[in-house]
Amino acid sequence: MEHLVDNFGRTVNYVRISVTDRCDFRCVYCMAEEMEFVPRAQLLTLEELGTIARAFIELGVGKIRITGGEPLVRRNVIKLFHDIGTLPGLRELVLTTNGSQLPHLAPELRAAGVRRINISLDSLDRERFRKITRVGDLNVVLAGIDAALSAGFERVKLNSVILKNRNHDEVTGLVGFAVERGIDISFIEEMPLGVIGDHDRAEAYYSSDQIRADLEQTCSLVPTTENTGGPSRYFRIPGTATRVGFISPHSHNFCESCNRVRLTCEGRLLLCLGQEHSVDLRRVLRAHPGELEPLKQAIRDSMHIKPKGHEFNLSAKPLIFRHMNVTGG
Repeated sequence: MEHLVDNFGRTVNYVRISVTDRCDFRCVYCMAEEMEFVPRAQLLTLEELGTIARAFIELGVGKIRITGGEPLVRRNVIKLFHDIGTLPGLRELVLTTNGSQLPHLAPELRAAGVRRINISLDSLDRERFRKITRVGDLNVVLAGIDAALSAGFERVKLNSVILKNRNHDEVTGLVGFAVERGIDISFIEEMPLGVIGDHDRAEAYYSSDQIRADLEQTCSLVPTTENTGGPSRYFRIPGTATRVGFISPHSHNFCESCNRVRLTCEGRLLLCLGQEHSVDLRRVLRAHPGELEPLKQAIRDSMHIKPKGHEFNLSAKPLIFRHMNVTGG
């Protein structure tokens, strides 16, 4: 089988596909309060998204994650999950969501072939949750987590973005919540993407090392080499089924082992989370309708411009002006 290898010898076997930049939340670390979204006419169709997924799988990609914005607000998106989930060669179809649509969609997603699901949960305090998401209802997300557990996904994981003086004092409680349910949790350092008006990112920065030190006051964290194909470094909590992960773009840069690329909802293939190197796959698709080879060649060629790594600087103005919802989860 063919494989995608960049100029630094890294094999790309994981693609994150954003199906929309829209979301029913307005999380302070992801979006500005007032956002302009991509005009619907510029979005890739579900069929085009499925074609790109097929091209990547034929090039050796085994893992596809569907992201957004909030992917489950995209109309008829379950059809895309079905279409991708049946493609030969795909090893794993996974999803990142804010959980708001899971109370009614979790069983359909499982039936469509989604194996694992990541759910964003930054606070267990209703008022604080509302403040971080600006509009979110914690009760709905908790119901979504319960629905995901009932639907029988192979793994359910929580993702928590930790901000100093906003939710850093909740890390122990969030781990306890995960342990009670036998699920994993990853703590994420805030990514400096896009201009936001809510807070100073340097002031709000809370490192993975600080989170780990806080947790180790009440529980043991045992390093493990387990990996789910993404950037998390995992630790086991003895006597539980829970793994605690840390995604640390600042304190423990993970570029050296980067195995992934991102597709935006308008067809831009991003070769790095924190750089603007990209290829317009929508243009290729629409210039060669029904042809897979030109698309595959554009993807092969993109490996030559995948950069060595990102250069995040919390104290400087963002070099990347696209917000996280545009970047794709």
